[in-house]
Amino acid sequence: MSNPVARMVMASPTPSATADSAAHRAGHAADQPLAGADGLKNAVTSRGGFLSDLVDTLDRLAVQVGSSRVSVWDFVVLLFVLALVVSVAWGASRLSSRILRSTGLDQTQRLLTEKIVSLLIWTIAILVGIDVLGIDLTALTVFSGAFGLAIGFGLQKTFGNLIAGIILLMDKSIKPGDVITITDAGGMSTFGQIRRIGIRAVSLTTRDQKEYLIPNENLMINQVENWSYSSKNVRIQVPVVMPYATDIERVEQLMLEAARSVKRVLTAPPPTVWLDSFAERGVSFVIHVWITDPEEGVGNVRSDVLKTLWRLMRDQGIEVPYPQRDLNLRDTETMRHVIAALRGTHQAHIPTDPPIST
Repeated sequence: MSNPVARMVMASPTPSATADSAAHRAGHAADQPLAGADGLKNAVTSRGGFLSDLVDTLDRLAVQVGSSRVSVWDFVVLLFVLALVVSVAWGASRLSSRILRSTGLDQTQRLLTEKIVSLLIWTIAILVGIDVLGIDLTALTVFSGAFGLAIGFGLQKTFGNLIAGIILLMDKSIKPGDVITITDAGGMSTFGQIRRIGIRAVSLTTRDQKEYLIPNENLMINQVENWSYSSKNVRIQVPVVMPYATDIERVEQLMLEAARSVKRVLTAPPPTVWLDSFAERGVSFVIHVWITDPEEGVGNVRSDVLKTLWRLMRDQGIEVPYPQRDLNLRDTETMRHVIAALRGTHQAHIPTDPPIST
């Protein structure tokens, strides 16, 4: 009969064996950048069966990256966790947007709050994903040099546009629904209505339904003319030229009548007519009208006023003035030769009667 104490001594691990086992586990953890994938693999393989064999096969297909071992199983777990985290973050972001729409915040405050909440949600999602995967960030230090610098330079404009968009929403200088004209560095102007302010760019829709995506930074460094910043009332100027022989008071009344007949023209402030200058063709006037819906266009209002004025002028027998030129021919020797040559050419083309035979 054997001694039980001896059996206990023989079964218990020696200090050196315990140290070797701990060192092995520590070395394995250091070699495994995704500790979460390793833990999930152990949980699956402990049950046995086909799934266990599949996981073992995927785990054996691995490559060595520095001191870390990365397998196909690690990528499968990584993709699964990424899909799960992105789905949860996207759903939480959509839910927060719906909740904010039911609050009493105005559109600008709601957009700003949505962006801040969305950033917080995605930041938390990334941190939770790293924690769930058990990623050993020290294993990625090999990429933290040039790769991190390249990412920083690449995202410089993106972060700049993000901050610019938040600033635009905070000071409310530009908000969705505003009608603006933006002038770029080359002097090219773009007129349209802001549909939305995104994280990277502003969506600007023109009258011909072309949608421009303008980076948020451009709205802060370029000249922007906001037609509806403090008030949506906009004054439109319609230039008109009348003949010199026309009665000024009479044509002014016709111009005012034409302006008042357009539906979009406001009655307060009322339309006015100014005599601008004495032009080459005739007397130059400017009709001033006010509208309160610039997002519906301004060129069509000018067109409606001119078409109505055209009909009124036609009914009153007033003609549109044409350019006039007065030619003064001086009596010089050269001019006489030119006139004589012209007369000779004209007479040469006059047919003569045939002679009468006797």
